[in-house]
Amino acid sequence: MSRFHLLSGCSGGGKSTLLAAWRQAGGAGIEEPGRRIVRASLAGDRQGLPWEDLAGFARRAIALSLDDLAVAKEMRGAVLFDRGLVDAIAAFEAATGDLPPEADLLPDLYAPQVLMAPPWPELHRADAERAGDLSAALAEYERLLTFLPRFGYQAVILPKLPLAERLAWIKDCLA
Repeated sequence: MSRFHLLSGCSGGGKSTLLAAWRQAGGAGIEEPGRRIVRASLAGDRQGLPWEDLAGFARRAIALSLDDLAVAKEMRGAVLFDRGLVDAIAAFEAATGDLPPEADLLPDLYAPQVLMAPPWPELHRADAERAGDLSAALAEYERLLTFLPRFGYQAVILPKLPLAERLAWIKDCLA
């Protein structure tokens, strides 16, 4: 079984906050590629914003996710990815209707159970890095729930709990 664990789900479902708490507690983790791409774009490179060019964004996210996997191989123990290659390939397919060649890497890349942050309207906030509204986030969530089983992954829905309890739940789940 892979020591790489994927945290995916609904945009605005608390994934980044959860990953930050995981890392603060001493866990190894990889920040969401999409947020890093958007930050770089907004800081000046203006390439691949998902709301302007979803296919270009997905291509960048695939490349960054592959780089992240190489970095994660050097980390010890369980590694929690805030999104990852699965999400990037799902976005690429949504944008183009096709799977990229990197889709061949997906089976067995991560642990088979993907931690899915469900829609949580009380948490969802648009910001400079997340321009989509809740309806777009819900559509993405449903798309991911359909996409995951195609590559042998099972969605495990994260409970809506306070952060400390949610973190403890994940630690128990990964133990």
